[in-house]
Amino acid sequence: MKTKVMYIENKSFGHHGPAWIGFVEFSKSGQTVYFDNKALKKLKKPGINANHFDIETGEEYWISGINQNGQNRHQFGGGKIMIDRNSIDEY
Repeated sequence: MKTKVMYIENKSFGHHGPAWIGFVEFSKSGQTVYFDNKALKKLKKPGINANHFDIETGEEYWISGINQNGQNRHQFGGGKIMIDRNSIDEY
């Protein structure tokens, strides 16, 4: 599976949900992202709030590439962004 450092935010809490920067793995088709023992499937109609959902819980997530300037949160959001130790060098 292909791995890449990405920004992941749980949108179940609006723009202030828990967020991480870490390695994710992609399925062969690229439609499912695996992160932190979760399988996050791409939404058929992504919106401005979420583009993936957890196939077990239904919680919605925003997954995107990382911004080098540290501005990964939505402009109206806030909160800490956890950075996975294994991805620090890549980040």
